[in-house]
Amino acid sequence: MRQIIISLTAMFASLALLIAGSSLLGTLLSVQLAETGFSPMAIGLVLVFHSVGFVLGTRVATRLIRRVGQIRSFAAFAAIGCAAALIHPLYVSGWLWALLRLFVGFCHAGLIMVLESWISGRASAATRGALLGIYQIVFFSAAAGGQYLVGFTPDEVYPMFSFVAILMVLSLVPLALTRSEAPVMGSVDRLGFVELWQLSPSGWLGAVVAGLLSSAFLTLGPLYASAIGMDVAGVARYMMFAVVATMLLQWPLGHLSDLMDRRFVLGFLAAAAGIAAVAGMLFGQDYGWALYTTTAIVFGVAGCLYPISLAMITDNMTEGNPVAASAGLLFTFGLGTCLGPLLGAGLMEVLGPAGLFAFLAAGLLLLAGFVVVRMRYTPALPMAQQGRFVNVVASQTAPPILELDPRTDDFRDNSETAGTYQGP
Repeated sequence: MRQIIISLTAMFASLALLIAGSSLLGTLLSVQLAETGFSPMAIGLVLVFHSVGFVLGTRVATRLIRRVGQIRSFAAFAAIGCAAALIHPLYVSGWLWALLRLFVGFCHAGLIMVLESWISGRASAATRGALLGIYQIVFFSAAAGGQYLVGFTPDEVYPMFSFVAILMVLSLVPLALTRSEAPVMGSVDRLGFVELWQLSPSGWLGAVVAGLLSSAFLTLGPLYASAIGMDVAGVARYMMFAVVATMLLQWPLGHLSDLMDRRFVLGFLAAAAGIAAVAGMLFGQDYGWALYTTTAIVFGVAGCLYPISLAMITDNMTEGNPVAASAGLLFTFGLGTCLGPLLGAGLMEVLGPAGLFAFLAAGLLLLAGFVVVRMRYTPALPMAQQGRFVNVVASQTAPPILELDPRTDDFRDNSETAGTYQGP
């Protein structure tokens, strides 16, 4: 296993540079649009195109990667992403920046698919869990680091856009110099919305809400922080804190879902985070401790909704391909990310900065209420039939990483003896 991890060092280095650059660019654009005088709705409309491009990329980029090869396609995507990053400061236009965000999102999906397929292609049944854990650490650390870099923005912002381009182009170097042979990228099947709903309505809605909330906060969080008086360095620290809080809460909350009915855990966490979001809406602008505390709870829980929802889906599978179910739920999450910034920005237009936390509260409490209704009228899955929780990142990730989920082997081992159950 050690040799496999060492052989993938270049891939993880490329991943860290790519995620850091993407996080830096997203927060930098949100701050710059706010300082230029764009309304919250206009900012949401511009920045949401990254999510749209990313979702399109996960559906289309695979064909290009298979046709020209992984390293060549990675170089092409990186070059386009670098060019788009450098064009931003040349002309400030909502329509132009929206188009650039679409291109960057599409290219980011292609880049991440190459890296993830390379990592998953080297995995075996004995190393999947370890590689997935390393992936999580690299991903969250790079995302937090990218947010922190925003704090170094000078009065003239062009150098920061250049730095984004530097990070993106440097992500090509470790991959280009690796001596490992590129794995063949296979096709990924996906379950449809109806099939996922039949497996677990609560899990399906949890993935949608997770996409809505995570994209809304990552897109509009910098705008909120700027609107309540934080300088650029303060915005950077605030966003980095939110990412770190999510990383730290993933394992304990996920482990909790292994100890009891996952629907109860999902509903309880959503309700608790919804109440915290209401507190953030009321007190976050006036008290720094209240803002940071509620943010840790709300965004930390939001980051846990998707992997818990995925566990609920896979728990109720008795036949079929669990990777297809995971890919379908990831696509569901992605569609949620395309709506979150728009809905959150709409409430910010009406309620001011507090509208962001109002949107987060509404989404969380809606999910909690739905889960309570499902628990009242449908039976719980017996604890003996619950599989283990596996933390799977959903934000800015693509289907190839799902191959690292060790539950795939568990499903193969248990599929012949599993009974049938109608999902909660």
